[in-house]
Amino acid sequence: MHNATIAAISTAFGAAGISVIRISGDDAIRVADKVFRSEKKLREMKGYTCAFGAVYDGDEKIDECIATVFRSPHSYTGEDVVELSCHGGLYVTEKTLEAAFKAGAEPAEAGEFTKRAFLNGKIDLVEAESVMDIISARSRTAARAAISVKEGALSKKIGEVKQTLLTQAAHLNAWADYPEEDIPEISAAKLEQELSECEQTLIDIIRRYDNGKVLKEGINTVIAGKPNVGKSTLMNLLSGYDKSIVTSVAGTTRDVVEETVNLDDITLCLCDTAGIRSSEDMIEKIGVEKAKAKIDAAALVLCVFDASEELTAEDREVLSSLENVPSIAVINKTDLEQKLNIEEIISKTQDIVYMSAKEGRGVDELSRSVRRLCLSSDFDANDALLYNERQRALTVKAEDAVKEALDALRTGITYDAVTVSIEETIALLCELTGENVTEEVIDRVFHNFCVGK
Repeated sequence: MHNATIAAISTAFGAAGISVIRISGDDAIRVADKVFRSEKKLREMKGYTCAFGAVYDGDEKIDECIATVFRSPHSYTGEDVVELSCHGGLYVTEKTLEAAFKAGAEPAEAGEFTKRAFLNGKIDLVEAESVMDIISARSRTAARAAISVKEGALSKKIGEVKQTLLTQAAHLNAWADYPEEDIPEISAAKLEQELSECEQTLIDIIRRYDNGKVLKEGINTVIAGKPNVGKSTLMNLLSGYDKSIVTSVAGTTRDVVEETVNLDDITLCLCDTAGIRSSEDMIEKIGVEKAKAKIDAAALVLCVFDASEELTAEDREVLSSLENVPSIAVINKTDLEQKLNIEEIISKTQDIVYMSAKEGRGVDELSRSVRRLCLSSDFDANDALLYNERQRALTVKAEDAVKEALDALRTGITYDAVTVSIEETIALLCELTGENVTEEVIDRVFHNFCVGK
């Protein structure tokens, strides 16, 4: 299928101002010439040029269209590519794609355009994976980080480590295989220094994995507390609209209410839960059990307290559920007279913020607290970030292999053992970037891509 000319809709499917049908492969221009008509044939056009005309299905005119020609290898896929931009109606889009199929194109598989870009050496596997991260980014910071990976931030760091190890492996192999040649003796001190630097680079990359995960997936965040402390009001404030029902009656929320929000460019997957308290109401009891289960599974808990009341047994019950979960104490209703003693709260939570959700005060303070708790202090969206478990697992294995090489060197084991560990590290890094990877892994990487990308 890699040699087939493929076509797919590359814009979101639905009524829109414009739709783009992408055609790629050796026969892309010939296929496009069969469905696109203008004063000039596409085969006569240079790359990076456009023509205005119309698309046809046989003699039936489908729509006005702009055709953009990209010549191999200067295209996204590295192949000849034509992009047909027509009006974004459902019928027009599907009819144009159908005409391309009739003209000889094959339906593209999920992620096949990007897969071909990888196979044709336009991007490495890490950069290819970042394409979907750019598409799925839910905040400016997440998009910036994914674009940095696409532009080679991670690949560059991995490449520097790999080049250092390749140089050392070549020297070690030459020194072992050709003892009669005048090869400079290996400096154990220099070798240890360079291996240590490589190890530290990999450790730093692994340490930032949680940052990448937060940006990509968001933070599974639970709003918890006893009834009537303002959890639903906080949910509505952060959501920007009335997502949860708010009344003066305690226990209004009985099920889990969910919403995804963007807080200071960090995505929170919010759950507003039932107030935690003892109740004889069967429905409310179910809601309380669901709330406790959500807290146990959360990556972050916003634990809400009423500043106008003293700490109660119900508050303490909520606090006792936070032992193994990162949490921020939200002291709400600060517009009222404060009666709450926060000493006990401080000892049980990682941070504390003061808010009046009813009056919309304290959101900036909460944003800063979430950022402090969930992103490392030296976070930079332009850093080399690992974005998925495949990348993390291979980097961890590579760091372990470098450590083995260092341990062998420091304990005086022969250079042969050091060389084996260095070469294992190189192989793992090559698998990470796709220079040495199985077809099964490639298929798995592109399986979750959308068709048309």
